[in-house]
Amino acid sequence: MVFKHQRQRAVREMRGKIWSPGRPSVARREDRVRFWEAIAKGLASEVAAGEAGVSSAVGTRWFREAGGMPPLELNAPSGRYLSFDEREDIAILHAQKLGVREIARRVGRHPATISRELRRNASTRSAELTYRATTAQWHADRRACRPKVAKLAANDRLRDYVQDRLAGKIASPDGGVVAGPDVRFIGRRHGRRADRRWAKAWSPEQISNRLRVDFPDDESMRISHEAIYQALYIQGRGALKRELVACLRTGRALRVPRARTDQRGKKFVTPEILISERPAEVNDRAVPGHWEGDLIVGLESSAIGTLVERTTRFTLLLHLPRMEGHGVQPAVKNGPALAGHGAQAVRDAIAEAIKTLPDQLRRSLTWDQGAEMAQHAQLRIDTGLEIYFCDPHSPWQRGTNENTNG
Repeated sequence: MVFKHQRQRAVREMRGKIWSPGRPSVARREDRVRFWEAIAKGLASEVAAGEAGVSSAVGTRWFREAGGMPPLELNAPSGRYLSFDEREDIAILHAQKLGVREIARRVGRHPATISRELRRNASTRSAELTYRATTAQWHADRRACRPKVAKLAANDRLRDYVQDRLAGKIASPDGGVVAGPDVRFIGRRHGRRADRRWAKAWSPEQISNRLRVDFPDDESMRISHEAIYQALYIQGRGALKRELVACLRTGRALRVPRARTDQRGKKFVTPEILISERPAEVNDRAVPGHWEGDLIVGLESSAIGTLVERTTRFTLLLHLPRMEGHGVQPAVKNGPALAGHGAQAVRDAIAEAIKTLPDQLRRSLTWDQGAEMAQHAQLRIDTGLEIYFCDPHSPWQRGTNENTNG
């Protein structure tokens, strides 16, 4: 009994010397790696969270905190440090009362590594110093963190220089306004155009290159464009004002993996209905009844639709009036587009125009991958048209319609 009390007192004294790091995180490093591997495949944050075995709220938080890109510390391990699988083996062998040298021989590590692992990463929350793989991995990950103050947070002069040029507000020492770079408008669709100011702003790469010109002898006034992006996107490195993301050329609040950009909003397009599966007779233009369609969008989000027959170039115009409630009631999420050229309105307009034609002139319709054709399956049922979609960013694949619209 006396020995038990002495052991408990020794554990309490050891706890007093060790900094208490708090509670372990909800997931291990391996779970985060699986999450970002799923994100790289183009999956949504909620689906990727399911692949990693965590809740959707945790996956969404990971994505936002990292700015949409996987952290560098999650790169493939070099093998220099113990992995979680090795720590599981150590915990099992240690529970079997095997010695340090025997555990090292079975795991394939140096005995000093095993001894240090059992001593440094033991669990201190119970009355005994036990070794658990999950707790040991958490301790190792915590020690591996190397917090470093962001350069923009430590250098006020550099931060002001970057923020002024990102916001497009630049003045010379005598008070005169310095014109920013001449930026060509390329019609980005991310965010409301009226609320974005990037046409007057400098890009992070332009700012990074300009620093060498304005401060050729001051090495403290140097920063890469990637560091500027991270200061804007990644939480915890927020040396710059968050609202400055509206000044970027893309207008994105978060980075988007490339695999996701090709899949977002195009879930209704499958490989079976791409233009590569279209019959050869469509390309020959010998048989009438094959159509190409598109929208012409005008001012204040008004639009008309065009259907052009490939053989005769006969053109039908689709009337797309405003839907009831436009400009009066707010739009409903996932509801019909009240502007008149949403999926439901376009489907009804095409069906109304095509049904006036004989059956031999209703063979196929080729469209681009716009969201207005999300209800193409119902359109096929209503009209009997075979629907095909062009490849992304390939308007030349429906050249007849493009030339007619032009």
